[in-house]
Amino acid sequence: MDLISILLIAVALAMDAFAVSITGGVCSLKMKVGEALKFGLYFGTFQFFMPVAGWALSLGFREFIEGYDHWVAFGLLCIIGIRMIVASFRKGEEKTFNMTSFKNMLMLAVATSIDALAVGVSFAFLRIFVVFPAAIIGVVAFLFSFIGYYIGCRTGKLFGNRIELAGGIILIGIGVKILAEHVIF
Repeated sequence: MDLISILLIAVALAMDAFAVSITGGVCSLKMKVGEALKFGLYFGTFQFFMPVAGWALSLGFREFIEGYDHWVAFGLLCIIGIRMIVASFRKGEEKTFNMTSFKNMLMLAVATSIDALAVGVSFAFLRIFVVFPAAIIGVVAFLFSFIGYYIGCRTGKLFGNRIELAGGIILIGIGVKILAEHVIF
């Protein structure tokens, strides 16, 4: 597989992480390099390891992975989206939803990288050694997530104080999109 094809796959896989990172930046009270790095590291790391895991598991689990990956991603994104929507209606200091907590970042990273697991399976069937493409996928996801957080921080101030509501709806929308791509198409 040539480098252009790998880059196109990496960009396609990074889109969900990019959108979630924008949402994280929008929900942030102020721009923080540490939070941008956190998004980049979580999403980049998971986008690297999931193709490797899919490649390694491809010997006997392809049907299982393809049959349920979209439901897992949908469920995780909906859980976090609903939690954000609920948090948007709270009063006072407890209102702010902490997207960067370990638990939330882990769920988001898994949900946005499940497609990369399936890509790893396809690499195995194409007899492509997975390390180089996985590294490219991880780096692209890191960069898109890091930049997405900053885009979200810049645009978040335009939306006012109901941004968590919008963020929750966006995450649920991404989950629905993932589910629709696998169930309908």
